[in-house]
Amino acid sequence: MSICGRESKVGPRIDSDRLWQSHMDMAEIGATNGGGVCRLALSNEDKEARDLFVKWAEEAGCEVRIDKVGNIFARRRGEKPGLPPVMTGSHLDTQPLGGRFDGAYGVLAGLEAVRALNDLNLETRHPIDIVVWTDEEGCRFTTKTMGSAVFAGLCKEADVLDGLDPDDKRFGDELARIGYAGREPCGGFPIKAFFEAHIEQGPILEKEGIPIGAVMGAQAQRVFQVTVTGEEGHAGTVPMPLRRDAFLGVSRMAVALNELAFHHTPNPVITVGHVRVQPNSRNTIPGKTIFTIDSRHPEAKTLRLIKSEIAKACEDIGTNMGLTVEILETSISSVATFDSDLVESIRLAAAANSFACRDMFSGAGHDACKISEVAPTAMIFVPCKDGVSHAEHEYSTPGDLAAGTQVLAQVLSAAAVVI
Repeated sequence: MSICGRESKVGPRIDSDRLWQSHMDMAEIGATNGGGVCRLALSNEDKEARDLFVKWAEEAGCEVRIDKVGNIFARRRGEKPGLPPVMTGSHLDTQPLGGRFDGAYGVLAGLEAVRALNDLNLETRHPIDIVVWTDEEGCRFTTKTMGSAVFAGLCKEADVLDGLDPDDKRFGDELARIGYAGREPCGGFPIKAFFEAHIEQGPILEKEGIPIGAVMGAQAQRVFQVTVTGEEGHAGTVPMPLRRDAFLGVSRMAVALNELAFHHTPNPVITVGHVRVQPNSRNTIPGKTIFTIDSRHPEAKTLRLIKSEIAKACEDIGTNMGLTVEILETSISSVATFDSDLVESIRLAAAANSFACRDMFSGAGHDACKISEVAPTAMIFVPCKDGVSHAEHEYSTPGDLAAGTQVLAQVLSAAAVVI
């Protein structure tokens, strides 16, 4: 645990009931039978969630701008409008069977911090931007953290707009369909500081009984799409020794990748999370199978070595089974190191509010990782039940959400300079 002894003033008091109600209202959009949420990027549900946020932001006196990839910026004016904004936010899109708090918490915590400033009629020297980043999850258009990556200059706007979903629907067309193809340039303006509040998506804080995590950075990540091609055939007539079953090959690759993860210390995490079998027919041997590999490690050098080992494992199995293997690297995220002064401000804010706090490293990637390439950045983690996320039963208590939001309100106020 790391709590600095220097003093920090307590910021504007947030309204925990208002914060929780905002979460419950947002969670109604795309609600699933299992108590979770399905709001895929640029879906009708995503549009409805965006519309609700814009309504709330405007009611809080914010000026809303939308850039060319659909990122939403809700600005609370500062005394000096020309100064770089202090920014906070996250995303509103979810996994197909996602939870109510992943992403949405960071957006609504930012909104509540602004509402708390409004409650006291406090003015800040710098503007404050609440941002909704487009398509953080990446489960519809393949590449995650799209909006923040374009903002940070890490991928090209045109490539994102031309991206296709599994139904060959174009990203740019879907963005226009839901009414969020903005005119503002994506990126290109300075940010004084960026803070992202988020549920931990892991078990550490809850296990240790600590309400606040001061996040120092995030591990590196490489994502691959692998296409394995064999030969289709009748399920009843092709003898087992003569088959070139693409799905069987992928199954063996998945086992090999799992074993590979244990060959390194500390262990990387390697996940086969999405599989498409073609022709996906009960009585036809799969002729093609496409799957994804998500690999992560705190050291970029080790992850580069793992990349070559992943390729060798898949190609060796393909060769032995008479299958062709094509491997496409779809995403690379370097190790993110957050700003030490901003991390310290989180520790100080936690201490000022008598919240226990510990330093942490994020196992998951976040929009903050992209923004750290162009602006001082830090993250605030709060516990989630059993460490579960990306699932319908994802849960964080009202008290834990309020604690993280109180810390956020304080660091935003300090960075934006209350006058």
